[in-house]
Order: sequence, then structure tokens, then C-alpha cells
Amino acid sequence: MEFPTKVALAQAVPVLPLYAGINIEQTTLLSGTRGAQIAGRFTLIPRHPFPYNTEWKSLVAALENTLVLRDHTPGTLAALDRYLHDRTGGMIGGLSHQIRGAAIDAILSGTEKITRDSLAADPLDFAAESSVPAILRAGR
Repeated sequence: MEFPTKVALAQAVPVLPLYAGINIEQTTLLSGTRGAQIAGRFTLIPRHPFPYNTEWKSLVAALENTLVLRDHTPGTLAALDRYLHDRTGGMIGGLSHQIRGAAIDAILSGTEKITRDSLAADPLDFAAESSVPAILRAGR
């Protein structure tokens, strides 16, 4: 049995590779002859923090509406939308991580609710910890 070459396999299998990286345009991946071929097949989609606006507020409210915590007061997170924006640097991943972590802590502790104090006690993801001022991470 003869195995197909890389080129034949790439042409024979209908797949869409998706690559994710940070500052990928500044690495050697897209340089040189091979990099030029790869670059010709890439579309870079930069990601930026959400501005603090109605979309951010709607996002926080939508995430809060998915919570199934027995003692959580509806509207608590929506009222903390500015705090959550400052704390996560406006990054959706950080926001999701923050709310998910606080919800897990609320279940494990038996409080069944998320408060500003419980958000402040929950560590952020590495990116948020690296870019958000320490005073906001501390919940002050």
C-alpha cells in the first residue's frame, strides 16, 4: 500500500484548518518561501478588547441570564458590568472565565450566588492577570 504525499493528502481531504496564535505575524511562520505560501492561505483576524458600551452590558446580562444559582439575585452582574469590564480588560474570554469560576465557587461553597466579593476572590485568567492593574484584580 502506498501512502499519499502531503500535497496529495491536502488536496484529497476537504478540511479547513484553523490556527490560533498571538502575534503570529511577528513569528517565523510567515517568513521565507514556505512562509509566503502559508501567508497566502491565511486570513489574520485580530482580536481586541470590547469597549465599555451597550454591547458589553448586553453580554454581561446575557451571561448572567444563563446562571442557574439558587440564591443569585438577578441583575447583580448587570449592575457590576463596569467592574467586570475593568477587571477583565474588556476581554470576552476573561469575562466568561471570571463568571464561570465564580459560579463554580458559589456551588462548591453552597452560597449559590455571585457577588462583587466572590468575583474579586476568584483569580483571573493569565492574560487578564498580566494586563489588568493589580488594584482592579484585588477588587478595590
